[in-house]
Parts: sequence; C-alpha cells; structure tokens
Amino acid sequence: MSRYFIIYKPFGVLSQFSGEAHTLASLFDFPKEVYPVGRLDKDSEGLLLITDDKWLNHHLLNPRFGHQRTYLAQVEGIPTEEAIKTLSNGVKINVDGKDYLTKHAIAKLLPESPVLPDRDPPIRYRKNVPDSWIELTLIEGKNRQVRKMTAAVGFPTLRLVRKSMEKINIMDFAVGEVQEMDQDSVYHKLGLTGFKDAAKQKQNRSKRS
Repeated sequence: MSRYFIIYKPFGVLSQFSGEAHTLASLFDFPKEVYPVGRLDKDSEGLLLITDDKWLNHHLLNPRFGHQRTYLAQVEGIPTEEAIKTLSNGVKINVDGKDYLTKHAIAKLLPESPVLPDRDPPIRYRKNVPDSWIELTLIEGKNRQVRKMTAAVGFPTLRLVRKSMEKINIMDFAVGEVQEMDQDSVYHKLGLTGFKDAAKQKQNRSKRS
C-alpha cells in the first residue's frame, strides 16, 4: 500500500533525503521507499508531496497532465496591471539556455500580505523599497519558473511559498509540519479519483487488441 505525506518544506532545506545536513530527513522519520514528487528549491518554501506511488509521480510530473500549483511570491516593488497581465498571458524566460514562453497562468496582486509563518531567516527589510505579494497559479513547473517570471516583468521574488497543488493546501501548516494522508484523500484532492482505474482499463484493452 502506497503512503503519502504532505509537508511544509522550510527555507534552506533541500528537497532530497541524502547529501547535505539540511534535507527532508531532518523533518521526520520517513519510510525508506518514499521520495518527493517534484522539487522546491532550497530557498523556496511550502508544499511538497512525498510518496512511493510511482503512477502518481509519473502523472504529476508529465507535462501532458498539467495540474494547478499555486504560489505566493513576495516581490520587490508593486507590480503594475501590465506586469500582472503579462504573467497571466505568458512571459519569456530562459530554460536550459533557450527562450521559453510560459503557458497561460492565473496571476493576481494581493491586496494585503498573506498569513504565513515567519521565515527563518527573515527577508531583509529595506525602508525605501516597497514590496508586495503576488498569487500565481501555474500548470507547469520549469526550473525556478516563478522567480524567472517575476524577474522578467521587473519585480524580483524575495520570498516564495508553494501554497497548494490542486486542492491540497498547506496554509494552516506550521513550518516543517508533516501530515500523512490516505490514497483516497490524496487522489480526491488532486482531482484524480477514477482516473487511474480508467488508465488501467485502457491499457488492458490495448493489450488484448
């Protein structure tokens, strides 16, 4: 039976179990078989799904099955309406040395700061430079994509938190908190209920034909 863990990855922790001192292994006594689905950079925080479910890992990381990931980005400056529109419609970033136009996203400037745990260490406060928060929902996950997108429109990211994947949400989690979920709950919140069975049936029909 596969196991599923939802965690709030802290700033400074690597999305892996081996190597440097600050890894996921420092947060919880995870089973040996599990691994993170996707990654969050060392300097990013928030939701990580950790499991040994290989089908789910393949499905969530396959670009063909775009699923929503929502991020909260504290940026330097106050983005203009034009910048928010550009983030929504697609912005050119560098991916593997080549220009890449991001897919349509949902971007909005938040009227006030979201309620989040304090970051350790905190963002350096600069009296003469205002900052603001953007909520950005993507259906793809290129390397450091959110940071590249906000920088491309002139508003560099200061703090980045992945808030949710579809309906799995960590907004009420403490930093470093780990919660185990059952398969039915995970699949339901990801909108995959019945999807895996349908995929298996299709595969079996192909084999018989």
